[in-house]
Amino acid sequence: MQKYKEDFKKINIPNAITLIRIILVPIFIFLILSYNFTYRVFGFIIFIIASLSDLVDGYIARKFNQQTELGKFLDPLADKFLVIGALITFIFMSEQIEVWMILSILGRDILITFLRSLAIKRGSSLKTSMFGKIKTAFQMFSIIMILLSFLSITYKQRVLINQSYIKLKQEGFSTYEIAFRYFIDFLNGNYTDVLYILSSFLPYTLMFITTIITIISGLRYLFTNFHLLLPNSKQGG
Repeated sequence: MQKYKEDFKKINIPNAITLIRIILVPIFIFLILSYNFTYRVFGFIIFIIASLSDLVDGYIARKFNQQTELGKFLDPLADKFLVIGALITFIFMSEQIEVWMILSILGRDILITFLRSLAIKRGSSLKTSMFGKIKTAFQMFSIIMILLSFLSITYKQRVLINQSYIKLKQEGFSTYEIAFRYFIDFLNGNYTDVLYILSSFLPYTLMFITTIITIISGLRYLFTNFHLLLPNSKQGG
């Protein structure tokens, strides 16, 4: 903690960029939830800028040897805030996004944080895999594509899609069945507006795939680092 306090007193450029990324999250949420199309566009641009800033601060920190304990703590935290902020907006914006998807993604992050803290306490390190990086890449791709799908149609069209989901759910259909029905309509060419029909099933499809990949990633982390949960685990094991 004392180390973090010292780092705060001498904030460098990478840490400043990370802090700005955290500040941008509530601004992004406010703008993307707006009724105004221009505001939503600005919200999307802010999300892209915030996402790219993660690459920038990491590059600067490595290039000029400005890596600090504070930066190592804040950087993944800022990434989580940005992703969680986007996922929360999806729940409010679309009937296609289900709570279990968001909870699964949050649960995976909580699990990794817990395992990482155990590893630190035991003087060990968390075993990672390429699958985790694939998960992160696809997660960001899905968020960007879902945001674009929201921007590609009018607010009224989004309301119509949501109302159709609500109506069909009341008739006993699952979200999966409704999205699949729209997907079949798309394949059969039963539409007059391609962006509208894509927006009627694409958010659910991308979020479903992202959630499954996230769950698999979490299980892989748990399996490869299960030794951390054992009471007799050896140091560095």
